[in-house]
Amino acid sequence: MTTLSRPPEDLWVPRPPMSVRLRQWLLHDVPELSGLRHGPYGVARHHEKRHPWWQVMCLTGVDYFSTLGYQPAIAALAVGVLSPLATLILVLVTLLGALPVYRRVAAESPHGSGSIAMLERLLPHWRGKLLVLGLLGFAVTDFMITMTLSAADATAHLVENPLLPEQWQGEEVGITLALLAGLAAVFLRGFREAIGVAVLVVAVYLTLNAVLIVVCLAEALSHPVWVGNWWEALTTSHGNPVLAVAVALLVFPKLALGLSGFETGVAVMPQVRGEEFETEENLAGRIRGTRRLLTTAAVIMSVFLLTSSFATVVLIPGHEFQPGGEANGRALAYLAHEQLGMVFGSVYDLSTITILWFAGASAMAGLLNLVPRYLPRYGMAPQWAKARRPLVLVFALIAFAVTVAFDADVDAQGGAYATGVLVLMTSAAVAVTLSARARGQWRAMLGFGVIAVVFVYTTAANIVERPEGLRIASLFILGIVVVSLLSRTRRSFELHATRVRLDEAALEFVAAEDSRPVEIIAHEPHRVDETAYAKKLTAARAVNHLPAEENVVFLEVVVDDSSEFETELDVRGITRHGYRVLEVHGPAVPNTIASVLLHLRDVTGLMPHIYFRWTEGHPLANLLRFLVLGEGEIAPVTREVLRQAEPVVARRPWVHVG
Repeated sequence: MTTLSRPPEDLWVPRPPMSVRLRQWLLHDVPELSGLRHGPYGVARHHEKRHPWWQVMCLTGVDYFSTLGYQPAIAALAVGVLSPLATLILVLVTLLGALPVYRRVAAESPHGSGSIAMLERLLPHWRGKLLVLGLLGFAVTDFMITMTLSAADATAHLVENPLLPEQWQGEEVGITLALLAGLAAVFLRGFREAIGVAVLVVAVYLTLNAVLIVVCLAEALSHPVWVGNWWEALTTSHGNPVLAVAVALLVFPKLALGLSGFETGVAVMPQVRGEEFETEENLAGRIRGTRRLLTTAAVIMSVFLLTSSFATVVLIPGHEFQPGGEANGRALAYLAHEQLGMVFGSVYDLSTITILWFAGASAMAGLLNLVPRYLPRYGMAPQWAKARRPLVLVFALIAFAVTVAFDADVDAQGGAYATGVLVLMTSAAVAVTLSARARGQWRAMLGFGVIAVVFVYTTAANIVERPEGLRIASLFILGIVVVSLLSRTRRSFELHATRVRLDEAALEFVAAEDSRPVEIIAHEPHRVDETAYAKKLTAARAVNHLPAEENVVFLEVVVDDSSEFETELDVRGITRHGYRVLEVHGPAVPNTIASVLLHLRDVTGLMPHIYFRWTEGHPLANLLRFLVLGEGEIAPVTREVLRQAEPVVARRPWVHVG
């Protein structure tokens, strides 16, 4: 037996260069881009790990539950002694409005596309795409500001802790950037790690809050005089119950931050584990799990919001909620120090800081599940946008820029955050209302319609009071639209087909005869009379000197929706007036022709030849027609698509123009 100290020379493979290894690391979850191939024909077989619904709830809950860090203080500052009533209205809207809406969204969009996909189906072609881009702008606003605002709020809690040195004051921007960098590092490591951290963070935070609120309620109820003073102040300042409810309704938009988390809950649906043998066509288990997620989170949060608003307004003097007061923006943290001492208070501060920092994980997860579902499919983002790690880096850089632009100021970002949340919830309410109408469910349509009206009012009131939120969201929308259109233009010369299938008749038409090449004539699908085919065949033989006995096939591309980008192509073989025709539906004529030609080359083993005639019209006008309508200068664009798809000239199908 011989022991080798190293592999034989013919088996030794040199280590790839650093640039190649970096590319493979960044694009590891998109094998066709990382250079890795799995299975026949290089098709990637990637199975994403799923998680129990309660674990995914913790991931979305770091955003939803973290609002306890500032929601009671916001309510008390806005309406004072009316805080519990205003919070009760928020809870009712949550349980009777937002929860039913998103339970319906979960059932109708189980792949995580959310209400955006439901609205997209209502508007065809480019109108639907532009609507999606606009809603994605608000979604990105919501999720990005969630990351930056939560990290900035965590920084505020950190620097205000009495145990930390005063030198940390004034370093808010640097601390916030460090927290955002840490969040990005978690997601670069892997989604499983983010789930594990979220479960621990949420469990500790909810436990500490449960202990704190029980102690605070016991303290409040043990002093009936304090409760009586609160009740007297409530009845004295707002003796008319109708007036009290009206005031609470007017300030409701300020409390809408407590509704965050629902959109993220449906965006991360693909992470929820369903039944063992569940298929992508039947996701009943995933839907049930997501509904449990949404319901459980809403009930937990409702209980905490009601009890905390009562405890804070009874136990904390009103002036402490004002700017500069010790309870401003941190009512429960104030009570933790007052009621349970410095040690518990500091532990509570640490837990609050942690969950506020990690609230961005929920937003990051939403972005990573939402953006790749639309922009790459529309051709409005590079292919690498399907990979997780490059997107994490892009989102982190945007978060850094937002933090610096707002100087890590929580209040300055609040308007944009509320605007993004409310617009998405309004779109979800409208989507389920229209869905119920389309299904003839009139009672459900009426109920969801009322909810939609509530959210429309809330959104409008928030925009009127804080218009800077709409301006910030508009910047995100403008950026997405510009980048998307530039990317679509840049990728217009790529192959669009994700798969090409030939039916039995089409295969018979292109079957090799005496090893002759496949001769194809491009033909307009709207000219199907016998004379049109005869003229096209005669012209092709005259100009390109095809032998009279040569059998040819016509290829017709029917453009259904030019706004689509990635599609599957089904090629049908039909016979018209004795002529053999390959008919295929696609989003763009040149790209579809190129995909079919390459597929025919691979299926038959012979090089296909295609014959065009020059297109009439101005080249620039034809280029614009191609970019928008999928038609235009067919021959040269088809050749360019083939050139980019197949760099080896000898393996490139022939293009003839006459």
